[in-house]
Amino acid sequence: MRISVIIVSFNTSAMLRECLDALFRYPGSNELEVFVVDNDSKDDSADMVRESFQQVHLIENRINMGFAAANNQAYERATGQYIVLLNPDAYVKPGAMENAVMFMEDHPECGLCGGRLVNLDGDLDPSARRFPNSLYKFFTLSGLSDKYASSRIFGRGDFKYFDHNSVQEVDWVPGTFTIYRRRMLTQTGLFDERFFIYYEETDLCLRARQNGWKVFFVPDAEVVHVGGGSARTRKDQKFDKGGSQVLKFRMRSEYLYFRKNRGLLSLLANAGVEIGWHALRYLANLRPGGENRVLKREESAGFVQQGLKSLWDTRLGRFAPPIPW
Repeated sequence: MRISVIIVSFNTSAMLRECLDALFRYPGSNELEVFVVDNDSKDDSADMVRESFQQVHLIENRINMGFAAANNQAYERATGQYIVLLNPDAYVKPGAMENAVMFMEDHPECGLCGGRLVNLDGDLDPSARRFPNSLYKFFTLSGLSDKYASSRIFGRGDFKYFDHNSVQEVDWVPGTFTIYRRRMLTQTGLFDERFFIYYEETDLCLRARQNGWKVFFVPDAEVVHVGGGSARTRKDQKFDKGGSQVLKFRMRSEYLYFRKNRGLLSLLANAGVEIGWHALRYLANLRPGGENRVLKREESAGFVQQGLKSLWDTRLGRFAPPIPW
């Protein structure tokens, strides 16, 4: 069986080499058709692929098309029965590809599935998700989701109470390592290119479920994920706490997602929770208290400013700013 693997690269030469090495080391019993779409990297990513992995189909963009559009480019050329999306900072472990394909073969109702993501220390990364809403946003911002992770209420958004050792039907799975059934994509298409990066996989999972397909988390398809490999190369941008997502890009895509799929009121509720939280946090740290309070004020001010600007940039979620972002 032919499996088409798509990797979108942006300034990740060293990690991309490791990603491809692991992929070809543990392909399983299936024939791999591998695409690398280089989004105008300023390092030697494209040259490295061309010289060291001649079996890879290399697509070179002259501008950064974004994650959604770049994946769509390769999907148009892919011929596999299944389409696997793999981030360049993700390294498949033995059996990951084989187990993911076997699960799809055994579960015809499954339109797509994601694997178990672990970081370099072997700790679990969020791998199973519910569709976002303003309540889950509040639980995350307030710290309640981490403090009471075992709670089926506070830990609900990221399935924090779930041990991730068994198959679980979920709302959506991260695009870090995802396998899609071609028959499903024939119905839904791949990604909405209004999303430059982030939320495109959430949007696609929602469309899949709306078309009657199921989404699953599969624990024995394990992948090591560095996290934020491409994003961290954007030295001109501010990041969410933890440094894994570009703040401006995340907020823009989030607002586009909510307006498209949930409407204006849902968008305003979600944005209002985050902007309101940081506005209150800013006020709470106005009183004297040393350098730590100053840093918290500056951080919250940045979130408020960027949130308001992103609402304007997207015209309240109705407009995707021109690429590249």
